[in-house]
Amino acid sequence: MMEKTKNFTQGNPAKLLLFFALPLMVGNLFQQMYTLVDTIIVGQGVGVEALASLGASEWLCWLFFGLATGLTQGFSILFSQYYGAGKYEDLKKTIGNALVLSAAAVCLMVFCGQLMIAPALRLLKTPENIFAGSELYLRILWAGIPITLLYNFASALLRALGDSKTPLIAMVVAAFVNIGLDLLFVMGFHWGIAGAAGATLFAQGCALLACLWAMKSLDCVHISRKHAAPEKDILKRLLILGVPVMFQNTIISVGGMVVQSVVNGFGFLFVAGFTATNKLYGLLEVAATSFGYAITTYVAQNYGAGNYERIEKGIRSGIIISSVTALTISALMLIFGKAILSLFVSGEPAQTEQVLDIARHYLNIMSYFLIVLYALYVYRSGLQGLGNTVIPMLSGLAEFIMRVTAAIIFPRFLGQEGIFYAEILAWTGAAVLLAVSYYVVIGRKRQRSAH
Repeated sequence: MMEKTKNFTQGNPAKLLLFFALPLMVGNLFQQMYTLVDTIIVGQGVGVEALASLGASEWLCWLFFGLATGLTQGFSILFSQYYGAGKYEDLKKTIGNALVLSAAAVCLMVFCGQLMIAPALRLLKTPENIFAGSELYLRILWAGIPITLLYNFASALLRALGDSKTPLIAMVVAAFVNIGLDLLFVMGFHWGIAGAAGATLFAQGCALLACLWAMKSLDCVHISRKHAAPEKDILKRLLILGVPVMFQNTIISVGGMVVQSVVNGFGFLFVAGFTATNKLYGLLEVAATSFGYAITTYVAQNYGAGNYERIEKGIRSGIIISSVTALTISALMLIFGKAILSLFVSGEPAQTEQVLDIARHYLNIMSYFLIVLYALYVYRSGLQGLGNTVIPMLSGLAEFIMRVTAAIIFPRFLGQEGIFYAEILAWTGAAVLLAVSYYVVIGRKRQRSAH
């Protein structure tokens, strides 16, 4: 068990965070790679309208993944705390009860998701020429929620125990499966957007199997029927941790949908350019999410062990490492951004050039402010590791307010240019709230432990 898992209560904080985050970073890069390949193959093989169809469904897709990752990420906080405290029987009961809640969530999400797709796309003012493609893509993805949620559950559990290598292996496998199936389904069978969605779900299924295979050798996660017997106190703690994170992702998604509705009003060429940069968004934040998972696990394990001094050292190290990383990525995007964006676009030269100009301008603005996004992840993950998911949820509300306000007001004065600043304003508002809150919360917890 100890060979695969990692105890964060001992050793150099910066080294632990970096070496835990690196496999996650590589894994996330592979995940982004197959997301980008989806976009490239659809954009090059099907056309600009198909690319815009993916873009019009972007935030509804984010809602789809955000619900799954939010719930399981909240659960993983309690997994980490029990593992850090060495309470393995409590850990097994928590895993069993979390699976019960996940099964209920899957049923609700699949049913509600299918009902809301068409009305949501109409509410977002999706252009008619790309409506059918967006709807088809989302229906296939929402039908695959059981696979997505179970994969996120398995990978979140492994990360909570300090194993970041297995999620890496799983994601590498998924990336190659997805790329191969993309080429086969989209370019070979000419299934278009449906082929891209099917390839994504099949790849996630392969990643799930890889995670489950790794768990066979971890005694601390082997549960029996008795561990899945619902216990009121455990269910309550899991819901207190999981629901706010899920709600946080939901309100961020809703804010993104408001932005998307404004973008859709500028025509499908603007949607295509906006989509091209949004597809790189995942690449921009790939290290931030990896550091976030590392910090949540590190803080949760040390919180379970009652070691506040190590928590503060870890957050300081996380800020330094993430800032250097953000500045490096920003520089690379400013230099090579246009070349990368050109991979997503094909069609008539005049249209292609217009789409690329929109995409590059948006990417440059994001790159200038990327360090703010990375700070946001550090402080939000630190609070979540301390078991506080309410303030991160409120930060999602702050993102929503800032994003929607900018999306509605800025275009009136700046035209299309104004929509590019909605994301930046959302990052800034959330980062300020999270940073201040973290230092208040950790200070109070240290005072209580001293008494």
